[in-house]
Amino acid sequence: MSEDWRERLNVSRETFERLQIFEQTIIKWNPKINLVSKNSLADLWTRHIQDSVQVFRSVDFSENWVDIGSGGGFPGVVSAILAHDTSPNTRFTLIESDQRKSAFLRNVARECGININVVSKRIEHVDAMCADVLSARALADLSLLFEFCERHLAKDGVALFPKGQTWKKEVDNARERWQFDCESIRSETEPKAVILKIQGIARV
Repeated sequence: MSEDWRERLNVSRETFERLQIFEQTIIKWNPKINLVSKNSLADLWTRHIQDSVQVFRSVDFSENWVDIGSGGGFPGVVSAILAHDTSPNTRFTLIESDQRKSAFLRNVARECGININVVSKRIEHVDAMCADVLSARALADLSLLFEFCERHLAKDGVALFPKGQTWKKEVDNARERWQFDCESIRSETEPKAVILKIQGIARV
């Protein structure tokens, strides 16, 4: 099973070992702080890890990656693990207001040997990050996410937001208040889901 996943994700042995450590740390901590739902824990590789790998591979290069509402580390921790070998100069900041989840994220960073900065504050209280890439998964609708982008995303930066089957409605609603360029990348794990790759965000 393990080798199957390494081949499917097309990662080095070292990267895959870090992903396995991440998986085991989630399994250990999940009963205490509910990082992922019990139903999806058994399908962690498909539902969460592979999904996050696709987010990471949606951009070519980033110097300053900020993940907001990081929770259980998707896609932030997975992206940092992949970047450790493929883009070692990328700086990762994970913003998570829940103190217990922040403690989990710091523990994962130590266990996996990756360099991430965990900020334990509400997103709107963090100093502007000027991110090249801003990611968020299952955090809020697009209109609210764009408010966070307005504060934390560099002018020429890219936002990456995995969205479920109602993504088109979210895009239409957001266009009432915002102008933006949006590319939808079909999810490899959910046929009706996408990753929204968004640039040029500005208020109407």
